[in-house]
Amino acid sequence: MIVYVDIIFLVNMLIDAVLLIATAKMRRLQFRWWRLLCSAAIGGAYVVLLFFPPLSFLFTFAVKFLLSLIMILTAYGYGGLQHFWRNVGAFYIINFVAAGAIVGVHYFWMSSGEVINGILFTQSGGVEHRLQVGLLFMIVVLFFAIWLFRHVQQASKRKEELASFFAKVDVHIDQFESSCTGLIDTGNQLYDPLTKTPVMVMELSQWKEKIPESWKQRIERAEVDQIVSAIGTDEFEWQDRLRLVPYRGVNRSTQFMLAIKPDRVVITHNDKQFEALKVLIGLDGGKLSADNAYQAIIHPNLLQN
Repeated sequence: MIVYVDIIFLVNMLIDAVLLIATAKMRRLQFRWWRLLCSAAIGGAYVVLLFFPPLSFLFTFAVKFLLSLIMILTAYGYGGLQHFWRNVGAFYIINFVAAGAIVGVHYFWMSSGEVINGILFTQSGGVEHRLQVGLLFMIVVLFFAIWLFRHVQQASKRKEELASFFAKVDVHIDQFESSCTGLIDTGNQLYDPLTKTPVMVMELSQWKEKIPESWKQRIERAEVDQIVSAIGTDEFEWQDRLRLVPYRGVNRSTQFMLAIKPDRVVITHNDKQFEALKVLIGLDGGKLSADNAYQAIIHPNLLQN
């Protein structure tokens, strides 16, 4: 059997470089390319040593772990004990994700005959399985696994960062109370132009049976003007609390939002309570959050008292 050591070295160097880049992206590390390539070359050279039987003692857990530490030091430097071990942990997580994806996708595409042909019986009676994957297959799955892992991690981080802007919202009108989760939106500058009252947007679904069914359909179709013309004909206990608030739509045209004047709104954020008496609740007929993480958009001025 002919073994092309140079090709094996380059392939493993490429794979190690991809894993090191993914680790840097995951940890948001600044790195120099020459250091990263030197680290990848160390990993590639280690695999080449496998073809030298006298050096078989190097292929132990302790040596492999030590090699990974050397690769991390070479690629990113030390930067402190905690920083270093976090880099090591991220590097192993990336490796496990990539290896697991390669094995998982390989078995997903295998037929029953291929599984049986890959089974080996050892002298001690144990069962092993020979895993045979092509180079192109391994590289494609490797890149896909790292991309997917990175995408999921970024989405999780964005959700955690967004969670710091969540607050509990309690709306009080007469004997009615409605509670939901709101998002503090610093970009929300919606006011009633006549009274300069800040407007907090809230999903229509939070008002349950309090809003007439015919009104709900018109709000969802953005036909608020028809609701205003129907005031007095449709029964609604809070007619004297209704307001019509103009705002700029997506197409920059002026639209109107139906709003209700509550008695008070209590916002709880970071164990602090803010009570707002001068506020309007704009009714939105859709979903403010695709994953239903929040049901209201809080005006930032409501947290200044």
